[in-house]
Amino acid sequence: MTTAPDDLFFSDGLLDRSQTEKLVGETLNGADDGELYLEYRQSEAMSFDDGRLKSASFDTMQGFGLRCVSGETVGYAHASDLSKEAIRRAADSVTAVKRGYAGTFAGAPRRTNAHLYTDANPLAAQSFEEKVKLLQEIDAYARALDPRVQQVSASLGGEWQAIEIIRPGGEILRDVRPLVRLNVAVVVADGARQESGSHGMGGRLAYDHFISPENWQSGVSEALRQALVNLESVPAPAGEMDVVLGPGWPGILLHEAIGHGLEGDFNRKKTSAFSGLLGERVAAPGVTVVDDGTLSDRRGSLTIDDEGTPTSRTVLIEDGILKGYMQDRLNARLMGVAATGNGRRQSYAHQPMPRMTNTYMLAGERDPEEILRSVKKGIYAVSFGGGQVDITSGKFVFSCTEAYMIENGRIGAPVKGATLIGNGPDVLTRVAMIGNDMKLDPGVGTCGKAGQSVPVGVGQATLRINGLTVGGTAAA
Repeated sequence: MTTAPDDLFFSDGLLDRSQTEKLVGETLNGADDGELYLEYRQSEAMSFDDGRLKSASFDTMQGFGLRCVSGETVGYAHASDLSKEAIRRAADSVTAVKRGYAGTFAGAPRRTNAHLYTDANPLAAQSFEEKVKLLQEIDAYARALDPRVQQVSASLGGEWQAIEIIRPGGEILRDVRPLVRLNVAVVVADGARQESGSHGMGGRLAYDHFISPENWQSGVSEALRQALVNLESVPAPAGEMDVVLGPGWPGILLHEAIGHGLEGDFNRKKTSAFSGLLGERVAAPGVTVVDDGTLSDRRGSLTIDDEGTPTSRTVLIEDGILKGYMQDRLNARLMGVAATGNGRRQSYAHQPMPRMTNTYMLAGERDPEEILRSVKKGIYAVSFGGGQVDITSGKFVFSCTEAYMIENGRIGAPVKGATLIGNGPDVLTRVAMIGNDMKLDPGVGTCGKAGQSVPVGVGQATLRINGLTVGGTAAA
C-alpha cells in the first residue's frame, strides 16, 4: 500500500491546505526559521519466546509539531489533533519567542531528486499469519541446529512513516520512510552453564528480504554461533593492552566515543571535547570518519532530514584532521556554516537536533590477518552490547558480547565480561592499523540523545588500537 502524504493530512476534511499554509506564514513572519511538521506513522512489533507468541502490537499515530525560531530561542508546540483549531492554538504559543524580535527568515532547504528507499508500506505486504509463521520457523530451526539450545527469542518489527514539512511561502517537503528489523537471540546450556548469543538485521526495506529463508537462517546460525563461542569463554583479563576491533558493528564504539562529540550543538555550546579544533589533528594519520545519510536502504539513511534538508556525505575527520561537524539548521545558522542534513527528531512531539545517520570510518590498506599477527598479547573484540559516553570529557565504557584473547598473533580463547574503557579523542590517536575490510553493521542501531531515539547505522574496518584499558575479572 502506498498513500501520498497529501491524502493523509489534507483529505476527509482533516486540514485545509490553503488555510494551513497561510497560518504557517503568519506564525513565522519575523522569525529566523521554523516549520510545521506533519507526521503519520504505522508500526507493529511481534515477539516469539519459549515456543509461543509472547506479544503482538499494532499502532497508528499522527500529529504535528510547530516550531518558531528566533535567534537561539525556540518555541515548540505539538499535538496529536490534526485540526485547524489545534494548529491555531499551537501558533499562539510559539509566537511568544518572536515578540519584540525582527529576524530574517532563513532560506528554504535545497531540493533533491534522490530516492533512497521504497515508499511502499512493509506492514501491508504480508499477513499477520505469515509473520507469526516466520517466527515459529525461526524457533524450530534454531532448536534443530543444536541440542544445547534451551531458549529461542525472535522478534519482528516494522514501521511506515510519512512526513510533510510546510514552510512559509508554500514551501512543501515530503518523505515516506519504511523501516523493518528482525532479531534472534539464543540461549544454550552445557551442564549448569548457560550462555547467550544474538543477531539482528534491518533496514529501510520491505519484509521480503528477511522472510527469505537464506537470510533469516543465516541470522539464526550467527546467533547460535555466538552463543556456543560464549559457552567456551573464560574470564576476561584486566589491564592496559592492545585491542583489535572487528569490522562492522564494532563501529558502535566509534559512534558513541566520538560521534556525539562531533554534533553541532555540543560544539556551538563548547561542551564537546572537539570544540574549537577544526583544522587540527585529532586522530592518527589514515583515520577518516564520515557521516553519510545518502546510502540506499540503510537504517540510518534519510532522503531528507526532519527539517527538509537533503542528507549528505559529511566528512568529519580526514586523514586525522578535524574537518567539520554534523549540523541541523539552527546550529548551522548560529555557527555560520551550511546545514548538513542531520536535523532529526524522534517524532512530531520532539524538536529536531543534530543527530548522526550512518557514521563510519573508511577502510585502510592493511590485511586483517596482518593486523592480528601484529599483536603479541591483547583482545580481539568482535561484537558489543551496551555502552555509554560523557560528551564533555569523551570518556566511554563498552561491554563486549563476543571477544577473544590474542596471543602471539593468533586468536586464542573466547573471553567473557570484557569491557573497553577509554577516552574518545585519545583513542583516535591510538589507532595504529586500519584494515581493508570495511563493512557496515547489519541494520540494528538505535541512538539515544536528550530523551530521543532514532535509527542509525555504523561501520568500520578491522582496527588495531594500542594501549586501551580493558576491564575484566582475570589477571592480565
